[in-house]
Amino acid sequence: MRKTLLDIKNLRLSFFTPAGEVKALNDISISMQEGDVLGIVGESGSGKSVTASAIMGLTAYPGKIIGGTIDFNGHRINEMSEKEMRKIRGKEVSMIFQDPMTSLNPVYTIGNQIMEVLKLHTDLNKQQAYERSVELLKLVGINEPEKRLKQYPHELSGGMRQRVMIAIGLACEPKLLIADEPTTALDVTIQAQILELMMELKNKINMSIIMITHDLGIVANMCDKIVVMYAGKVVETGTADEIFYNPKHEYTKGLLRSIPKLDSEKHEKLIPIEGTPVDLLNPPAGCPFAPRCGQCMKICLKRMPEFTELSDTHKSACWMLQKEAFEQKRREEK
Repeated sequence: MRKTLLDIKNLRLSFFTPAGEVKALNDISISMQEGDVLGIVGESGSGKSVTASAIMGLTAYPGKIIGGTIDFNGHRINEMSEKEMRKIRGKEVSMIFQDPMTSLNPVYTIGNQIMEVLKLHTDLNKQQAYERSVELLKLVGINEPEKRLKQYPHELSGGMRQRVMIAIGLACEPKLLIADEPTTALDVTIQAQILELMMELKNKINMSIIMITHDLGIVANMCDKIVVMYAGKVVETGTADEIFYNPKHEYTKGLLRSIPKLDSEKHEKLIPIEGTPVDLLNPPAGCPFAPRCGQCMKICLKRMPEFTELSDTHKSACWMLQKEAFEQKRREEK
């Protein structure tokens, strides 16, 4: 039986700004096992990147974890000091950031930046670290690695910079790689290559991956399990098949309706999710998606629904499911 690698329970994280408390994460629970590929999807502002930063111990000021726990590979992340986090960050858990141009240091060569990680977390000497850096660039499909190690980030294309970020992330063969929208700035061809590369490397070094994205299309073939987030809450979780073929939350259905389909009728319009995301300074008392939901009932605005267990792996927090269950029970009683 595979062991649980990451277990987030009832995590609450807020940013204390001059305007007030921004409730970025509001009682979220996520777990994954060794070897899993977990997709976290949702629109901008749903809390995906904040969750990743919390796992890495990189919650920026004025952000603060105010409740819940993050257990990763035997470590209680939310109770570790910065000095303790530095020992596992990059070694046991790594992250590919959203924009490689701003994540890579413009005044250091690519070689310097890869070798820095190796010197920090391994016993390799300078020559061994250089040889490992060449090997990593070859692994991520960069040609002429010796030449690239002497270059600066601005001398590389977007796709190559992203591959360098993956090489840095994989330098110490971490247990968990967090990819925060790793293909946002790339064209479709490079995007496909990067995703294929990540899956190849996952199988090669038996690594787990968290793929953070707003694009459900990316996670379709890649992820074993999908977590759908909205306004700092988890609204639905399930396997890829359950989320794509049997979505139960109205927000998940809205995301799926807004994806172009190859088998759609000619000139068929995409259906957007109308309205705007909620203000996290003043989140609603009930379901955060209620103001934008076409099926909204009075209770949706007043109370947050409990999760309805649909199977061992599938659950969704929606009052419509409670209503369906109640009506089914009444029919059976008649």
